[in-house]
Amino acid sequence: MKRGISLLVIATILWGGNYICGRFLGPLIPSTLLNTVRWAISIVLLIAIMALNKKQLPIFAKWKEFVILGFLGIFAFSTLNYLGLRNISASQAGMISAGIPVAILTFTPFILKERIKAKAWIGVAVSILGVIVLFLGKHAADTHGSLIGDLEIVLSCLAWGLYTVLGKRYGKQLDPLTMTAGAAVYGTIFSALSCIGTVHASAIHMTTIAWLCVIYVSTFASVGAYLAWNAGVKIVGAGRAAPYINLLPVWTVVFGVLLLHEQISWMSLGGGVLTILGAIFASL
Repeated sequence: MKRGISLLVIATILWGGNYICGRFLGPLIPSTLLNTVRWAISIVLLIAIMALNKKQLPIFAKWKEFVILGFLGIFAFSTLNYLGLRNISASQAGMISAGIPVAILTFTPFILKERIKAKAWIGVAVSILGVIVLFLGKHAADTHGSLIGDLEIVLSCLAWGLYTVLGKRYGKQLDPLTMTAGAAVYGTIFSALSCIGTVHASAIHMTTIAWLCVIYVSTFASVGAYLAWNAGVKIVGAGRAAPYINLLPVWTVVFGVLLLHEQISWMSLGGGVLTILGAIFASL
């Protein structure tokens, strides 16, 4: 059990690092190009893992499912995250992303037709209140933030919530590794197409550290975190694993303060805590 919990924590730490790298890379490479490079590298690793496990990728047989999941989870979620991180701090983005479980809960009754208990909706309400407080307190410490950046992160949460719920529906036919690899292929195509006419060489300012960040988000924050999370879920069970996703905003804030020297107002911090507590209550 302890090994499973350790794997879940490691996964959230690796995902938290993605926000830090995204914030650092914001001024150095266009968001759509970053997402394209990131997932192109990840595809190679995912397909290699599938080959080692003697799994086949039904890239054409299940193209409809992969297109939908790729657009939502690989293209929309990641690109919106990187766009948002160009405008707001990693700490701010991480606290807003605590609303991901709320987004999942909101889409569940409409798509999966599952009944959600009243206690869970209370958690949703608390999280939404937390996000509102977080927005109101943002400028007290982060004068360079923008409402557009906030909205981009909120939209990324909605994209991931929809991706997760649809993934649960399609999971009856596809295992997680196959589903992720297939979604990555089509999501990377969407991302590459979005670069046409929008990415210019003058906007690329890569350094050695920047390339190390790209390698990190392509390996540890993508494939590594995915493998750690799924291995942890397999050990402790999906129900017990769910609340651990709420550690993501905690690590993001910690890393943002320590590595990027970001500052957080007390009101924003209070809003972030409310958002996380609401998400935990909803998950439980």
